[in-house]
Amino acid sequence: MKLAILAPVAWRTPPRHYGPWEQVASTICEGMVQKGVDVTLFATLDSQTHGRLDGIIGKAYEEDPESDGLVSTCMHISYLMEMADQFDLIHNHFDYLPLTYSRLIKTPMVTTIHGFSSSKIWPVFERYNGSTHYVSISYADRLNTLDYIGNVYNGICVDDFTFCDQPEDYLLFFGRIHPHKGAYEAIQIAKKAKRKLVISGIIQDQTYFDEKVKPLIDDEQIVFVGSSGPEKRDQLLGKALALLHPISFDEPFGLSVAESMFCGTPVIAFNRGSMPELINHNKTGFLVLNVDDAVAAVNDIRLISRSYCRSHAMANFSSQHMVEGYYDVYQKIIKD
Repeated sequence: MKLAILAPVAWRTPPRHYGPWEQVASTICEGMVQKGVDVTLFATLDSQTHGRLDGIIGKAYEEDPESDGLVSTCMHISYLMEMADQFDLIHNHFDYLPLTYSRLIKTPMVTTIHGFSSSKIWPVFERYNGSTHYVSISYADRLNTLDYIGNVYNGICVDDFTFCDQPEDYLLFFGRIHPHKGAYEAIQIAKKAKRKLVISGIIQDQTYFDEKVKPLIDDEQIVFVGSSGPEKRDQLLGKALALLHPISFDEPFGLSVAESMFCGTPVIAFNRGSMPELINHNKTGFLVLNVDDAVAAVNDIRLISRSYCRSHAMANFSSQHMVEGYYDVYQKIIKD
């Protein structure tokens, strides 16, 4: 099988710090290479892979102030599609724009839907429902007007996360600083629970950060450490008493939730979107409805077995589990 994996070009693949879609594309690529699949990764030219690397965009547009995101996107997608006949299958991780090529090429395409940014993009997925194959990353994030060939949970490289059985006494918020992710709510939980909170993530909404988060940072109880790369991420997650995930949207997956459990760290999350599929309530953390419920959960967090968190993550969200899931999807498409 000759497989083309289309990663986004917002960030490098794999990302240096942030880039969940790029991270998943990279993990699948490396896993398929290990299985002996002939893989070409289409990504920024500074990306890293053990497969073949191809592309036309030198540097990620989020990392290059001189570039235009839309121009980079158009050039990157069309570059692959113009050589589509060289591959047996294309795996699209770049949202809805590549779908518009699906009737113009003969090579079958499978698209992982990493989430719907809004209902305004639904018509594109619906229009090309019959000319591509869709995979969801959680059953909670499915659109009932679409046909799906499978559901494959995002997978984590086990070796990237160290199990820690003796945490320090702080709570952690790990994610982009945006109203959807709930950094402000995490601060309220920590203050009411009288616990230290460490905040790590890229600032995606500067106004939200300046008005709701920054005024509450005191570098004692509420500490902001900025974006964290892989090594720092492992340390922060592993040593945390719990990860706070007070989301205000129906999140399709939540990589940091799975990553936290790989470190043995339980998660306290607002019960929305895919959270019930990731978190085993009362066993790997707590699903709560509001800030006060989360405060009560913090007080009970030591009742959670950290070793069980790790085993739960290993059984459901490992990179090997994800790679096997997609390999089965590939075989089904090629057979059909």
